[in-house]
Amino acid sequence: MMQDRPHTTVVLAMSADGKIADFKRSPARFGSKADKAHLERQIAAADAVLIGAATLRAYGTTMIISEPTLLQQRITENQHPQPVHIVISHSANLNPDIKFFQQPVRRWLLTTSLGACFWQEGSTFEKVLVFETLTGEIDILAALKYLASLQITRLAVLGGGQLVASLLASDLIDEIWLTICPLIIGGSTATSPVEGTGFLSHLAPKLQLLEVSTVEQEVFLLYRLLRNAE
Repeated sequence: MMQDRPHTTVVLAMSADGKIADFKRSPARFGSKADKAHLERQIAAADAVLIGAATLRAYGTTMIISEPTLLQQRITENQHPQPVHIVISHSANLNPDIKFFQQPVRRWLLTTSLGACFWQEGSTFEKVLVFETLTGEIDILAALKYLASLQITRLAVLGGGQLVASLLASDLIDEIWLTICPLIIGGSTATSPVEGTGFLSHLAPKLQLLEVSTVEQEVFLLYRLLRNAE
């Protein structure tokens, strides 16, 4: 882990052909109970969760910890029962009526100065964080450094593909958990785990497989991102 930012783990479930949603970008609910339990464990191990606005709009909710053992473990370790859930959005164009805003989690917003105009710190978002580049984009590295200063050492990223792409492009991902689910979605416009412009093969981020396991028909893969010096 880099000392000045949290250890960042992407957690995603995808179809056997590498899609995390269909061509209509419908909420992907094809993971099994085992995958849901796996996701809950990864969230329980994190200090904070980062979720893209498009993913939040699609689902309307976020994943919360409900397993009693996981909740008790966090309390025993003097942690809040739920990690803080951070929504990242350039525009902050979010529907305040979605269920997410009634869920029992601490909500932060990471946005630009433009997006911050629509939200105030308070009951909706506990914190509104503005980290901006000179071109008006979200400065993700500066934001992660700030999170580290708040003792947030482990960050779980729950998608979507654009967010993962931007983090990869900035070399800000340490591990990736992928669940391969037994179905084919297809579609040239269906969402993949990494969107954006993509990488040329000789410049593509390299991975090291750390763990593989199967539960019934699903495969769980843990990869570590290899840095240039490795």
